[in-house]
Amino acid sequence: MKIPNPILTLFNFILLNPPLTLETCVDTVCHVLIRFPFHTEESCGYPGFQVSCSQNNQTLLNLPNCGQLKIQRINYAAQQLWLNDPNNCLPKRLLSLNLSASPFHAVYHHRFTFFNCSSNLDYLQRRYIAIRCLSHAPTYAVFATPSPTVVVHLSSLCVLVGAVNVPVQLPFYDRVLSSELSDDLRLSWDSPACGRCESHGGRCGFKGNDTVELDCYPLPSQGISRGARYAIAICIGVPALLCSIAVLRCICSWFRVRIRNGPWAYETVADFEALAGSPPATVAGLDRPTIESYPKIVIGENRRLPKKGDKTCSICLSEYMPKETVKTIPECGHCFHAQCIDEWLPLNASCPICRTSPSKLPQPRARSSP
Repeated sequence: MKIPNPILTLFNFILLNPPLTLETCVDTVCHVLIRFPFHTEESCGYPGFQVSCSQNNQTLLNLPNCGQLKIQRINYAAQQLWLNDPNNCLPKRLLSLNLSASPFHAVYHHRFTFFNCSSNLDYLQRRYIAIRCLSHAPTYAVFATPSPTVVVHLSSLCVLVGAVNVPVQLPFYDRVLSSELSDDLRLSWDSPACGRCESHGGRCGFKGNDTVELDCYPLPSQGISRGARYAIAICIGVPALLCSIAVLRCICSWFRVRIRNGPWAYETVADFEALAGSPPATVAGLDRPTIESYPKIVIGENRRLPKKGDKTCSICLSEYMPKETVKTIPECGHCFHAQCIDEWLPLNASCPICRTSPSKLPQPRARSSP
């Protein structure tokens, strides 16, 4: 039975299953990228999302009762957009803002109360921020505040203009006394629900020209579908990984051969130690006959020793007591408990106090046989 070539199978799959492309709605650029659900008169899109491009390259969105606002940017995956006034007086638009007839709603909002003040202007302008595009100094000044305390204060000094729910960018306006309200408005939309498609790299659009049902299409620039990309990655990645492993094994084998046959080759541990300059292992201490030859002394009642000042064994750190047996190292004359020095010298061929190396007894020569 002939086994099919996985590469040929993959390319047959790609050729027989070409990726879908979204040809009904095209993207346009006017300061920001405009694509589904937004659209211009020349392109298709979702109802309520029509925008226009001004002569100075501003993308304008017409909101009911508010007029045209400039789109600063659009996040299609999060389904959010940021707006501002093209004439740089956003508070004037906010006084008539009503999103109930539009597909958009505020992500966060705070209720701002507007006041028109014509008296005590110097005092008020030192405490609060006036809206410059609505004020006419020194005749009157307009203030907007989300603070209930400031609302009570200004109510006794100024004329109430109105209260508006402002779509703010962040929900941190509880401690703001007043604001000029020049920041962008942050809005969102729920329908059409294309955020999931956008976040996965697709493009949302209608299933056909005669239906409002939506579908998610791959990007035309992607060329092939996600499943085909996974198949290509597996077909290319697995052989590449196996080849890399084989190359590494060949390199390791080559190094082993060079080490075994090269000028640094060694066959045994002894050869390696000799090559590295390691001295052969030797016994560090003295032999037993040498240790047994050292003179012994039994301490009397006065606990006197040959060396004055020796009252404590330097090995066990215990004081000498009468009738204890001590042993003296001849080369330096230092005394220690016999048991302590007998255990010390087989491991260390030096005095524990002065580090003098005692001499070993000469080894008897072997007699030659007649």
